[in-house]
Amino acid sequence: MKLTLLGTGCPSVDHKRFGPSNLITTNKAKILVDCGSGITQRLHQLKVSSANIDALLFTHLHSDHAVDLYQLIISSWHSYRIKPWKIYGPKGTKKMTSKILEAYKADIDYRIDGLEPANKTGWKVEAVEVNDGLVYKDEFIEVIAFKVNHGSWTNAYGYKFITEDKTIVISGDTAPSEKLIEISKGADILVHEVYSQSGFNRRNEVWQKYHASHHTSTIELAEIANKAKPKLLVLTHILFWGSTEEEILKEIQSAYPGEVSIGEDLSVY
Repeated sequence: MKLTLLGTGCPSVDHKRFGPSNLITTNKAKILVDCGSGITQRLHQLKVSSANIDALLFTHLHSDHAVDLYQLIISSWHSYRIKPWKIYGPKGTKKMTSKILEAYKADIDYRIDGLEPANKTGWKVEAVEVNDGLVYKDEFIEVIAFKVNHGSWTNAYGYKFITEDKTIVISGDTAPSEKLIEISKGADILVHEVYSQSGFNRRNEVWQKYHASHHTSTIELAEIANKAKPKLLVLTHILFWGSTEEEILKEIQSAYPGEVSIGEDLSVY
């Protein structure tokens, strides 16, 4: 199993860090986790055709995790995708995908009925709304969904990927979560969101209240990693707020002795 970080950013625009998205590959499957801005460009850089993606998993439906969904669908259709998209996500995923396709109905109809030689199935979506537990399985991989604490956003999930050679956990957006610690114990890789503690201290009280309930600080993540003990901790969805990569790494390493990697777009693990 291989993990590629397609986008390690957040809602703030950064040309070096595109919107949140990850690619899991095995001997058989290519699975996307989230669909942030720029995902199709990152796939193109990897020479991975979106026509061959087997599944897309949403951690939650905040816009920065889902904004490029139609671009992904249309680019895969352009690349001669024939099979409908398998999309898994929390409650609301069916409504979101159907409304997006409805919004672009004129575009879809024209591509099918106009002069463009588009097939009639590559744009379609089969959406499945997940709960805790097994959501995807083939002969090489199992994918487990688990709820995380993303403030008052009641349907937010992380995912655990299990193969014979590796276990990878992707946190999604979350404040500290006991469930995540439990499910991540002994993982080969824990991919976890993070914000700078020193940057947080410079924020006003309103933003501090929001971020403390929705996200995880460097100091909190060090505590999580000390309990979960992953072989490798990978940082993503990084909120810098004026801090440098070195400062964020130093904050975590002040309380966590394990191996830490600051994720960058197109990093491969």
